[in-house]
Amino acid sequence: MANTYSAMKRVRQTERRTEVNRKNKTRLRHQIRAMRRALTGKDAKAATALLPQTFSEIDRSAKLGIIKKNTAARYKSKLHLKVKALAA
Repeated sequence: MANTYSAMKRVRQTERRTEVNRKNKTRLRHQIRAMRRALTGKDAKAATALLPQTFSEIDRSAKLGIIKKNTAARYKSKLHLKVKALAA
């Protein structure tokens, strides 16, 4: 356990940040999972409707540092290609 006041404060801050990061990462995973379900279900209308929400969540996660910028770009690229292929 932390001995100094500053170390105890850092422990409290770390716990709060960990909780925030966990919620953000969970929200991202759920959004991507919903998008993939729409794609595997061959539901072009739902996938097209979910695309902007999913992109927004991916961009927000990249901005917050939950995922890296290139990872976000890769997710968006793959999902967009699959939606275009499904729509065609």
